[in-house]
Amino acid sequence: MDKLKVIECPRDAMQGLHDFIPTELKVKYINQLLKVGFDTIDFGSFVSPKAIPQMRDTAEVLKQLDLSQTQSKLLAIVANKRGATDASQFEEIDYLGYPFSISETFQQRNTNASIEESLGRLEEIVNITQKAKKELVVYISMGFGNPYGDAWSPELVTRWSERLYKELGINILALSDTIGVANPEIITQLFTTLIPALPEVEFGAHLHSTPTEYTEKVKSAYEAGCRRYDGAIKGFGGCPMAKDDLTGNMPTEGMLHWFDKHGIETGLDLDAFRDSLDLSLQVFPV
Repeated sequence: MDKLKVIECPRDAMQGLHDFIPTELKVKYINQLLKVGFDTIDFGSFVSPKAIPQMRDTAEVLKQLDLSQTQSKLLAIVANKRGATDASQFEEIDYLGYPFSISETFQQRNTNASIEESLGRLEEIVNITQKAKKELVVYISMGFGNPYGDAWSPELVTRWSERLYKELGINILALSDTIGVANPEIITQLFTTLIPALPEVEFGAHLHSTPTEYTEKVKSAYEAGCRRYDGAIKGFGGCPMAKDDLTGNMPTEGMLHWFDKHGIETGLDLDAFRDSLDLSLQVFPV
C-alpha cells in the first residue's frame, strides 16, 4: 500500500487574512511545522501582491526557514509564467503548485484567464519546472462541483485529468473541493474512478469542510484509495467565496485523529505537532 502523505498548508490558511502577519511570525510558525515531519509544507506563493497581499513576503520567509533538520519538502503556489520563473530560482523549493479550474467562471475569477488560456499558461509552467528540476502539482479547482451553474460531472473531471497527464505529463493531481460541496458519495465516486483509470498519477485530496463534516470526507477518500491529503491546522483558511462562513480547510488535527483511531501510520512527530497547534493561536485570529 502506498505511503500516506500529509501536506500542511499554512499558505492557504494565511492568504485570506486581512491583517498582515509579520514575516518573523510566519517564519517562526513554518519552522515549527518543519519539525513535525509532514511530507510537504505549502508555505507561500509567488503571485501578484495586489492579488494576495498576505504572501508578498514569501521570498523573505523562505530565506529564514531552517531546513537543516527536516525531511519535509516545500511547495509554492504560482499562477502564471512569471511566478513560476521567480519560484524556480530557489533551490529550496521542491514543488510548484498551479490552480487549474475546470469551472470557466472560477478560472476567470482566480487567475484572470479562461480554461484554454490557463492550459497555455500551464504548458509554459511545465517547461519552466522541468528545466529547473522542480515537480508540478496541479490542483483541479472546483473538482467536486461549482456554484456557478458551469458544467460538472465525474466524466469531466476524468477527461481533464487524462488530458493533464497524457498531454502535459502532470504526475500529481489534487482534487480541490474549493467551496466545500463534496459529499462522501461524490468523493468515493471520483477517487474510485480516477485512481484505476490513471494508476501512474498521484491523486490528492484538498478538501474543505465544516467542523462537523471532516470525518466522513477523510473516511470516504481513504477507503477509495487516496493517500495524499492537504490540511491546515484548526481548519484555518478556506475559500473566501464559500457561501458558509464555517467552511474552512480540512483540519489537520482532525485528519490525524481519524488516521490514529484506525491504526493508520502517519510517521509524524506528535509532540512537535502539539507545539504547532499551540503556536497557531499566535498566528491566527480566533
